Amino acid sequence: SAYRLCTMRKLPSVLARTLTSGTSGSSVLPDMSEVRSRLRDIVGASTNWRDHVQAMQERKALHTLLAKRQEDLPPRRMKDSYLEVILPLGSQPEIREKYLNVHNSVRFGRILEDLDSLGVLICYTHTKQEMQPRSPLSIVTALVDKINLCKRIIYPDCDIKFTGSVSWVGRTSMEVKMHMLQLHDGDYSPVLDATFVMVARDPENKRPAFVNPVVPETPEEEEIFKQGELNKLKRVDFSTASLLKMAPTAEERNIVHDIFLNTLDTRQEGEGTVSFRSRKLPPNSVWMEDAKLKGLQICHPQERNIFNRIFGGFLMRKAFELGWATACSYGGSRPFIVSVDDIMFQRPVEVGSLLLLSGQVCYTEKNYIQVRVHSEVYDADTREHQTTNIFHFTFISENEVPRVVPKTYGESMLYLDGKRHFAAVMREI
Repeated sequence: SAYRLCTMRKLPSVLARTLTSGTSGSSVLPDMSEVRSRLRDIVGASTNWRDHVQAMQERKALHTLLAKRQEDLPPRRMKDSYLEVILPLGSQPEIREKYLNVHNSVRFGRILEDLDSLGVLICYTHTKQEMQPRSPLSIVTALVDKINLCKRIIYPDCDIKFTGSVSWVGRTSMEVKMHMLQLHDGDYSPVLDATFVMVARDPENKRPAFVNPVVPETPEEEEIFKQGELNKLKRVDFSTASLLKMAPTAEERNIVHDIFLNTLDTRQEGEGTVSFRSRKLPPNSVWMEDAKLKGLQICHPQERNIFNRIFGGFLMRKAFELGWATACSYGGSRPFIVSVDDIMFQRPVEVGSLLLLSGQVCYTEKNYIQVRVHSEVYDADTREHQTTNIFHFTFISENEVPRVVPKTYGESMLYLDGKRHFAAVMREI
């Protein structure tokens, strides 16, 4: 089963080094509210929406603190950025409500928000200069490479621990690996592994900025770093082979052709002749155009991040919730998230934007449902739509689900893209 994934897999010891079983020391670990207040302090963000412009003006002056070359920055070790954070759902029932869903388990969308905040703080910890209380860098999420889960249920009344550190560094980007564990019978057991890519920019968040290199110290760390390099190359390959740039492979073309032949209505024109116009749905199938849900979000100041744009974690939560609802209405039973992968943050979302989200079931296999959520902002003044993100979610349903069937060429490309994402997830787990 997909869910045995990380219970068996040992945590890399660089991240497990300070993980102790039991609750010892958990009371002194920072919690999520502390993570967010630390982030505000690091960039000097105001908690008051109206003072924000002033705070951002003051940040401009930090420009002089940026390194001219990466070589001017001191290298860091992986353990320099290692953080542990507690989410005290067991010991502080008052925060439980925010994380609770109707099935009496934890809302995964909230976990996405927490991972996003933690990833940014880990990167600020990696790039921290001793003499500077405020960082000149604007660190933002560029990509969620993957999140793989090994537990179906996250309990709402047991403490959660997040751990993570920088695992790979380019010139202006950093890969962060994070793990989430939950306390059961005095032991923390793995729930998920996440890999995010963050980019550093100048104080005004306009141009890329250099970050400290990372130096692996042990064979294990060398392995983690090498994996970061491979992840980068894999992303380049995946993007180069994108169906928007290259025709499908011969095998994929055959799949599409088979689907097409399978939906032709042979009864329509009498024996021996077939009309390409007339299509019929094969048994136990759903047309792709009937497997969609849409949502709209007004982006209020409450959802802003430390740079006064809409918080990436909020976008992920909203997209996940729409994706879950899409899978739920399609499969007719409660879906469980197996994997999140390849979320590209293509452009920031401004406060006040209208955010349009559309969820589409794009591939199914047995109990699995692959959902793609497309998000775009609508500018009421210019009447223009711009894509901000594309999200890919893999769900497993309690029962076998109908096959989703594309009708048009465009839908066939979405279907093949969904199939590729699903295959990549299955290889991982």
